[in-house]
Amino acid sequence: MIDIQGHRGCRGLFPENSMIGFEKAIELGVHTLELDVVISKDKKVVVSHEPFMNHEIALDVQGNSIPKSDELNYNLYQMNYDSIRQYDCGSKHHPRFPNQEKIKVAKPLLSEVIQMAEAKTEKTIRYNIEIKRTPSNDEIFTPKVAEFVRLVIDVIQKHDLSNRVNLQAFDLETLEEIKKQAPSIKIALLVDGGESIDEKLQQLSFSPEIISPYYKLLTQKNIENYKKKQFLIIPWTVNKKSDMLQLIDWNVDGIITDYPNLITNP
Repeated sequence: MIDIQGHRGCRGLFPENSMIGFEKAIELGVHTLELDVVISKDKKVVVSHEPFMNHEIALDVQGNSIPKSDELNYNLYQMNYDSIRQYDCGSKHHPRFPNQEKIKVAKPLLSEVIQMAEAKTEKTIRYNIEIKRTPSNDEIFTPKVAEFVRLVIDVIQKHDLSNRVNLQAFDLETLEEIKKQAPSIKIALLVDGGESIDEKLQQLSFSPEIISPYYKLLTQKNIENYKKKQFLIIPWTVNKKSDMLQLIDWNVDGIITDYPNLITNP
């Protein structure tokens, strides 16, 4: 069965990485919630794609737009979660997702998303969690890698989810740290459009269970070769039904999409 993953919930339809977006993804019938995490000043694991208030989606606490030139000053790692949750990250029109419903939402905690999803799905949903770490951001926008990974794994283990979670990252040092701290948790290697899947694999000291590349890096031939080596192939972010169907025909193991409604059958 193909693993349909709701990217940041279902970003094409509802605000990204929001409770309502994750709820809708579950209603649409996704098998896996894909989400991103960062860390607050008070060491909470917050579901957010950036470690700051992105001007594209966030309004300040007065409801005003945040200029792009000022967004880095809204550093989540320098804010306690009680402050972070005061920001509206769903009412602003999203230029790249015109069908996205505009709803006032706050960035949730990872633990809150898990509690909601476990209650709604009777503990059948899976989680694909991206650790958003860039080495140059250490101790500025994020903790050092060992602490970052530990904080995320602590939440996973507290909810006894090690067998229904995989952790993913573009950053190889993060993946090495996950393998060191929690060797039983499945790992996905994220590969950007300008990177080489093979070169990135060679730089790791271990073989990840999952290769998760930008979908245009995949061909029928290289998918076949990777699967012979026992890798699962789960591309991102596939938003056209024709591309989804072609990749499924090529025998990928999953699809990460902003529009799970195009492919799920709730």
